[in-house]
Amino acid sequence: MKREIITTEDGSKTIHIPEWNEQYHSKHGAIQEANYVYIDKGLVGFLSSDNNKKSIQEVSVLEIGFGTGLNAFLTLHYAEKHQLAITYVGVEAFPISPEELQSLNYTELTAENESLWLKNMHEQPWETLEVVSQHFKLKKQKKSFLDIRDQSEFDIIYFDAFGPRVQPELWTEAVFKTMYDALKVNGVLVTYCAQGHARRAMISAGFKVEKLQGPPGKRHMLRAFKM
Repeated sequence: MKREIITTEDGSKTIHIPEWNEQYHSKHGAIQEANYVYIDKGLVGFLSSDNNKKSIQEVSVLEIGFGTGLNAFLTLHYAEKHQLAITYVGVEAFPISPEELQSLNYTELTAENESLWLKNMHEQPWETLEVVSQHFKLKKQKKSFLDIRDQSEFDIIYFDAFGPRVQPELWTEAVFKTMYDALKVNGVLVTYCAQGHARRAMISAGFKVEKLQGPPGKRHMLRAFKM
């Protein structure tokens, strides 16, 4: 399937799939969306919740759709800035190519001394937990999202799969039950999608779901809790 690099409205680049008319990140701003949905409403929201304000010293994150590595890169940046230990598992069935990685400009929009982080994340071996920086460890898993079998392993899930319009099979009750099982109690799942059937599937899987204001270009997003 053909993939091409496009520039989004905040100047950051992402990958576009013409056949689906679908992007890896929002055309309104790749970095802007990722920071809002996954860092602000996901990671920061989890850390600032009443259950976690004083007790969290280490966080485990599962990303559904490692893709360009942008969400992991921004999470790494947060970990170093706030000296928070993060173990990050990124699941991806179809990794991007070295040529595609070179065409992305995320490191150009951040500090120069961080430029190797994204490159190192993409070049590290699959299926092994690697130390990327002082406070950030990464394990990449090359497999289908449907093959996840973790039980109570993660504090946060970044659910960044392609949308229900093109991959409806990833937005079902069965998939969200797998996500529910993978989370620890008081864990949180965040996603850019706010479609009604996705929300209902989350609720049926056991989540408590709230609809939040979305990033620029989207009215809403969803955040779900395992209580």
